[in-house]
Amino acid sequence: MRKRDQWLAAPLGAGLVAALLSGCGTGDGKSAGTGNPVVMGMTDKIVSIDPAGGYDPVSWVLFTNVFQSLLSFPKGSTTPEPEAAESCGFAEGGSTVYKCTLKDGLKFSNGHALTSEDVKFSFDRIKRINDKRGPAVMFAGLDKVEAPDAKTVVFRLKTADATFPMKIASGAGSIVDHSEYAADKLRTDNKAVGSGAYTLEEYDPEDEAVFGVNGSYEGPAKVKNTGMTMKFFKSPDKLKKAVQDGSIDLAYRGLDMKDIASLEQATATQKHGIQVVQGNSAEVMHLVFNMHDPVVGKLGVRKAIAHLLDRSTLVRDVYKRTAEPLYSIVPAGITGHNTAFFASYGDRPQPDKAAAALREAGYGNGKKVPLTLWATPVRYGPGTVPAFQEIAQQLNASGLFDAQVKSVPIDEFEKGVEAGKYGAYVKGWVPDYPDPDNFTQPFFGKDNVLNNNYDAKRITSKLLPGTAGQPDRQATKPAFREMQDIVAEDLPVIPIWQGKQYAVAGENIAGLQWTLDASTVFRFWEISKG
Repeated sequence: MRKRDQWLAAPLGAGLVAALLSGCGTGDGKSAGTGNPVVMGMTDKIVSIDPAGGYDPVSWVLFTNVFQSLLSFPKGSTTPEPEAAESCGFAEGGSTVYKCTLKDGLKFSNGHALTSEDVKFSFDRIKRINDKRGPAVMFAGLDKVEAPDAKTVVFRLKTADATFPMKIASGAGSIVDHSEYAADKLRTDNKAVGSGAYTLEEYDPEDEAVFGVNGSYEGPAKVKNTGMTMKFFKSPDKLKKAVQDGSIDLAYRGLDMKDIASLEQATATQKHGIQVVQGNSAEVMHLVFNMHDPVVGKLGVRKAIAHLLDRSTLVRDVYKRTAEPLYSIVPAGITGHNTAFFASYGDRPQPDKAAAALREAGYGNGKKVPLTLWATPVRYGPGTVPAFQEIAQQLNASGLFDAQVKSVPIDEFEKGVEAGKYGAYVKGWVPDYPDPDNFTQPFFGKDNVLNNNYDAKRITSKLLPGTAGQPDRQATKPAFREMQDIVAEDLPVIPIWQGKQYAVAGENIAGLQWTLDASTVFRFWEISKG
């Protein structure tokens, strides 16, 4: 998302990911589902059940199950294919006009026909509401949407954007019924009406969300259950207990790292009757610096921190190897990834280089640099605060810093970041779509999602525009690698880790392997219970 404080961003790979998401269909438009209902648990909460107001991973779980997009990511693929659309494509000779033709017979769960008017309304609405916690930022380059007839939608872009199909295949492309949603404000009645494989039957923000199978769904998904329930837990301990004692079928987002490690060990010795499934993830966590801060606004201070960070120890001791060290802003497995931070700062603490960098910043004579690292305990996974405490300990062990960690609830944290109150703070990111653009474009320039006052002119004025219209994404590698090198030099952020996805479930749960992939889509319909 945002894909959103996708950190929105977030959650995190080191937390727990379980297989789930939307959809079903039998080919005749009737998708009653088969098998049994499934219950999953998590410690994360849904930010919004309105597609114009949610840019976080758990809200997008709901969106991609309850709503349709024109395109969607098939299991195991990062290439969008038609969902509500019969076909989509750029106009010949350019990447600024994108046209889709809808399938026949599409209906919302309330029986209303889904037409191009609803598609236009949905995108116009996201941009008009422009909610700070919503996905409007993804469509800054969208000039206007046209609906010349009931089945045709035309998107006109301000500049070429080869990633636009990926954007509309994400949760941000959710189509709503224009007669059910206000054009200029979010829905607040805890209800949702879409045309996806599932319907939202009940929703209590503090307790659970209950989903039924949408019998009027028309699409490629085949539902392998008769309903899904998302239960929200107060703590990782309670979530672990629930999946162990069988009161829930699977755990998703929120198990403590040590619990994942212990459960993996238990499954190896055939205890507890559960399974731990690991998948790929492009979820990342960064240490972000406010470039206007009187302390970390100095490049020498940021360089010193980069020279002292020991990612390998952090992921070993805090995340129990449920994450991997990350040495660039574009994670491994994504086109153009390099290891710019490894090349510049190494993988082990270098106090001498850190001290030299601090002298350049005006610190010396044995005076320690005061530093507060700001974190929040839930949004980016239960390991966030312990991870920042480990970073503070690493900095203090050098004798160069007097670092402390302060943790505040997510609402207070987000307000503090927006107001520029914090010098150094955490941000996690779960990508909206699997392309290097989604790890770069949202982070740089004016009004970026990091809120850290960093504006790299070469990135925003040359490199990003140059890659945007390139349909051959492999050809963008040199530009994205240059961007990563620039960030490693300027240090507006320091990448910390790249997550792994995990699902923990009873042995009678199947289909998890089809939900843990780089598309970031959690497919409810692939989950079955024997």
